[in-house]
Amino acid sequence: MSLPHAILTALLEKPGSGAELARRFDKSFGFFWPATHQQIYRELGKLEKDGLVRSGGRDSSRGRAKDYTVLAAGRKELSRWTLEQQEPRPVREELMIRLRASSVLGDVPIEEELRRHLALHRSQLATYLQLDERGPWSEANRLQRAVLQAGIMFEQAWIEWAEHTLALQAGAAAERESSAP
Repeated sequence: MSLPHAILTALLEKPGSGAELARRFDKSFGFFWPATHQQIYRELGKLEKDGLVRSGGRDSSRGRAKDYTVLAAGRKELSRWTLEQQEPRPVREELMIRLRASSVLGDVPIEEELRRHLALHRSQLATYLQLDERGPWSEANRLQRAVLQAGIMFEQAWIEWAEHTLALQAGAAAERESSAP
């Protein structure tokens, strides 16, 4: 996925200023494709230069704001990109390498870091569940909900895996203690 396409999608859902887009991005797209506000503003400039979006000025409480809307060329580009085929990307999770390193080293206790990650994933799941409960979900936004449900299922699976892994570690530690002289 690319940031410009995420921005085009967000602007088609609701045109607005860069600041409004960045705030909305943090609460939706950012869960799956994080971007800094600086990256969003930089991409908005490129999209405008490429003739995919147009900005218009308006007065706001903070001075002059630019509102962005998607042009026909932007809609065409987003349609083209949406229909492209892409292979699934491999997961890149540094914690998995840390667990393997802990296994090889044998004496590096990784459980605290695993518990920290578990807490973060539980928190993210709670956020997703709150968003899902906000409904009602209409036929028009069923695919938006499907994206949210993918996040929910991912977090649930991650939590189940982490709890299982922590239980394995606890069992191995207990076994070592019972067999120690």
